[in-house]
Amino acid sequence: MNPKDSGRAPSFGTSFRSVFSFFFFLGRRTGKTRVFYLLGLIPVAIAVFVKIILAGRGDVVGGVFNEILMVFFVTFDIVIMSLFYGTSIVAEEVDGRTLPYLASRPLPKPAIFLGKYAACVCLMVLVVATSLFLSFFILNGQRLGEADLYLTFLRDLGVLVLGILAYTAFFAFLGSFLKRAIIVGLIFGFGWENIIQYFPGSTQKFSLVHYMKSLLPRQPTGSGGRLAILLFKLEPSKPVVAVLALLVITAVFLALGCWLFRKKEYLFEE
Repeated sequence: MNPKDSGRAPSFGTSFRSVFSFFFFLGRRTGKTRVFYLLGLIPVAIAVFVKIILAGRGDVVGGVFNEILMVFFVTFDIVIMSLFYGTSIVAEEVDGRTLPYLASRPLPKPAIFLGKYAACVCLMVLVVATSLFLSFFILNGQRLGEADLYLTFLRDLGVLVLGILAYTAFFAFLGSFLKRAIIVGLIFGFGWENIIQYFPGSTQKFSLVHYMKSLLPRQPTGSGGRLAILLFKLEPSKPVVAVLALLVITAVFLALGCWLFRKKEYLFEE
């Protein structure tokens, strides 16, 4: 290290990378991550079971992923993971009384917040990608020579990644100022999101899941087929609008979370 630089506080980028690396490698060994890897085995087990039961009926087998497993990923898996990881970004430091240690380091608070957020997102993407990959290709094994299959996988994974980014940013924002953010998050993720998405008209757009579903392929009304269950009652936004909406939501709630984390004084409960 250059002696002239020894007294300088690290830059934002350096601080971000240090926080990200520490919490990413720490997070891989936590019980929470192991639990979510186990949860990710549910669609894999379903895929194996369906593949055995419906052997020889490739059209039906592929439809199981589209009609059931994507519902699991979109409406449950990424929501519950984002809730527990997002709200823990601040809460685990407050509950574990490690926040003063972090705050005493010469690191910008926004870098701490964003570094932990990025680490959580990467951990979730790894979990979801592993589960999605295994279940998707088990059910579509007979189509491995088709190029469209891989594009479909990448599109579905991209939709889930955008959802993880937005949900985690929102839940991290909740966790930055609410003591019981996980309760509010449960109400939002499995109450509001599951109700408002079926309201007619523009009301649907007040849910995150609406924009995720808008990025999935649709069939003509009444034709059934791919993702008919998931897209029931959907009045979709344009794909470009949906992507921009999810990215803007992510950026806004991350900015609000960083601002609150920097300004708020957190009190420890006895």
